[in-house]
Amino acid sequence: MKTEEKEAKPRYGIANLERRRYRRFPIRLPIEYYRADSPINQTGQALDASEGGLQILFPEKMEIGQNLNLKLFFSSGSGLNTIEMLAEVVWINTQLSEGEKNYRSGVRFINISLENMTKLKIFSASFS
Repeated sequence: MKTEEKEAKPRYGIANLERRRYRRFPIRLPIEYYRADSPINQTGQALDASEGGLQILFPEKMEIGQNLNLKLFFSSGSGLNTIEMLAEVVWINTQLSEGEKNYRSGVRFINISLENMTKLKIFSASFS
């Protein structure tokens, strides 16, 4: 009997959800960031989050592999909380839709303290 090797086929649509390690939840929260090699702060907006990373709208085009220091702002009770982390850009959308001014990118956490990860988990639990 002859065995054929199956060629790996890319997955599209719903099948991509199977590859996610962490559940994502939608958010619309402000972020402050600066490139790891620059002291200049910029602002953006996080669109969704998971325990592994964020999807962010940036006012500038990022490069894959670029390291960013991020600060995510959210309200909790009557106070304002922040979560700080070092993240790496892992994907970028270089196409802007008509009228769109920001670039959509995905970042994965490289370094986030246990305290900040706990804050993120507690915050994300409110979306469950």
